Amino acid sequence: MSVPAAYVGVILIWSTTPLAIQWSAQGASFSFAVAARMLIGLAICLALMRATRTAFPFTAAARRLYAISGLSMFVSMLLTYWGALHIPSGLISVIFGLSPLVTGVFAALWLSERTLTPVRLAGLGLALAGLWFIFGQPWPGDRHATLGILAVMTGMVVQALGLVWIKRLNLRASALAITTGSLGVAVPCFVLAWALADSARLPPDTTLRAGAAIIYLGVLGSVVGFTLYYFVIKHLDAGRVALVMLVTPVTALLLGQTLNAEFIPIRGWAGIALIGAGLLLYEWQALRQLGGHRQAAEIR
Repeated sequence: MSVPAAYVGVILIWSTTPLAIQWSAQGASFSFAVAARMLIGLAICLALMRATRTAFPFTAAARRLYAISGLSMFVSMLLTYWGALHIPSGLISVIFGLSPLVTGVFAALWLSERTLTPVRLAGLGLALAGLWFIFGQPWPGDRHATLGILAVMTGMVVQALGLVWIKRLNLRASALAITTGSLGVAVPCFVLAWALADSARLPPDTTLRAGAAIIYLGVLGSVVGFTLYYFVIKHLDAGRVALVMLVTPVTALLLGQTLNAEFIPIRGWAGIALIGAGLLLYEWQALRQLGGHRQAAEIR
């Protein structure tokens, strides 16, 4: 696999995921949309496990990891899918762009990692100011927009907490095995949520676009996207990986405006700009290292 192709693939998939989440719930309930997506993802993972004969650890430590990862996935995605009904899709990408900052805070508190340098704390402060701008004004089109933002924010925080918890367990297993085990825990929870919310009824009038979005998310969003991301992490330095978090919110916002006629008010753009500046400052050291690598390459 080509590293540049994988890098571009991650940006494209993550940029389109928020919009696909919104489209997947059109003509269908959000609980059905997320349950169907995860069922497709689990089926593909099981097929890949069998085809590649990947080892699937099932020790007590492995089961604990699958449970933590699967439950955090369930809570995070369920809240995100509900919130996506009420806010612009591009804003979802902006909120999840805060994940490195929140993960850094949890890592500092729980893993005693020295991630919160003065520069990173300044970046965190800018991002929090951006959130204040976003929460401090009404969003157009939906009276539940504030609750939607809060739901997506909570989902992002739960995901970050799950990532740090998984790192704390420090289990050696392949990414495919972890993804499969996590989905094995999460899928029954999603099906139960669908049963409780909609009595497990199939949507009577799912649109072609909604069906295509569910399949797209199940195949690309849940399996291919994470596989490419792990591949990129393995082959590139932190600065280049950090650029993904800076680029995807911008492209997701542009896609939302172009393909979904989404409107973001001026105060909302100010908040988004502050969040972007905060994330840029937070990742500044990694980006400086990236610049140093380029200069060294030019000298050679």
